Amino acid sequence: MNYSGKEETIVQKQKNFKEIEEVITRAIKKVGARKENDLCKYIPMNQGGYMHHFTLRKMKKKQPQELSVLIERYIINADRPLVVTPKKRAPRGSRKRKDQVIFSKNQLERMLNIARLAGDKEIISILSPKKSLAGAKRELIQSIRHNKIEQELWNNYVESANANQLILAKEASLINS
Repeated sequence: MNYSGKEETIVQKQKNFKEIEEVITRAIKKVGARKENDLCKYIPMNQGGYMHHFTLRKMKKKQPQELSVLIERYIINADRPLVVTPKKRAPRGSRKRKDQVIFSKNQLERMLNIARLAGDKEIISILSPKKSLAGAKRELIQSIRHNKIEQELWNNYVESANANQLILAKEASLINS
């Protein structure tokens, strides 16, 4: 008896699937669409805008009766189905900060050279590209081998070492807590 109950639900699901396919086919013909995703533009949603194509697919599988009612109400039974206006969305790139000035690599190098000529160590450290500890160490050793001692290379090395120590200290505190 339990087995026949499963068969009935399978038969019911197949019947629902055939019905929803027929409704979708009629709606596609009515609006002159090429595929079922094109129907989304005619089905309004509660939050505003039209139905997302993922929602259409999900409803087709899990809630075929409700989807059928929506398609019949807004497309098939409507005299002239109306395209729903899309939901207002934030424009692309809206998370970008407007007050930040963005410099090209060439401009940054020129500003860094101006700061070096002026001898402004703070600006030099801000504008200098951050290097890894290994990279700073390598550059420092190489300059010493060439008998060139540059304060900026030492500052980069110390800054990288301090940043590395800070990261290690944070990781240790996370592990201990």
